[in-house]
Amino acid sequence: MDAVAIQFFVSTPWPGLLLWCALYASDYWFTLTCARLYRRGASDHIVFEGSYEITPFYQRDIDALRAWSPRFLTMLSVSVLFLWIVWSWSISDFDSGFYLIVLGSLLLTELVVHIRHLRNWFLFRTIARLGGIRGRIEYPRRVMLAVSSLEILAFAGLFTVIFVFTGSPFVLGGALSCAVLAIQHLRLARRQLPAPGQASYLASATTTLVQAPPEP
Repeated sequence: MDAVAIQFFVSTPWPGLLLWCALYASDYWFTLTCARLYRRGASDHIVFEGSYEITPFYQRDIDALRAWSPRFLTMLSVSVLFLWIVWSWSISDFDSGFYLIVLGSLLLTELVVHIRHLRNWFLFRTIARLGGIRGRIEYPRRVMLAVSSLEILAFAGLFTVIFVFTGSPFVLGGALSCAVLAIQHLRLARRQLPAPGQASYLASATTTLVQAPPEP
């Protein structure tokens, strides 16, 4: 971020807070939209074991297709309060670097999630409107989480490379947040017990996915 953009985001908390609220709400809306499309036809060809939602905290709400979730509103309120406190502390300490790291961790991770939403939205709409997809593929929960972990880890690597060349604390926040999220998904994958007869296959598939280096 250049000096003008940094000043825009650190001089007042409102730009960061409004952008975060918009992205967080859009994330939930996109998840509901894709979950509906998935149920309307995409699930005939692409099957995800368990809930469509990866994050356990929101699975019940997404499974029920709740337009307004108390969990969502609670987490949004807590995150807004947290971001406000970080901004106030950073400004009083005359150091905007920490605030930019936190802001980057929130916004850039949401942008990564939105890329995945757009991909799923386009794929599910194409299946529903145009068809042309033949066959059926089933993703066991463990493989689904391992693939998600690798994908997010690739973005963490991308943000790390950008940070090395720019030194931007905003980008550093995105790299750290994506790395943490990738580790969380990997841990969730390892907790999933494969179905009988799938143990050897899933173990080798998960190991291959996790050990593969992010694409440049």
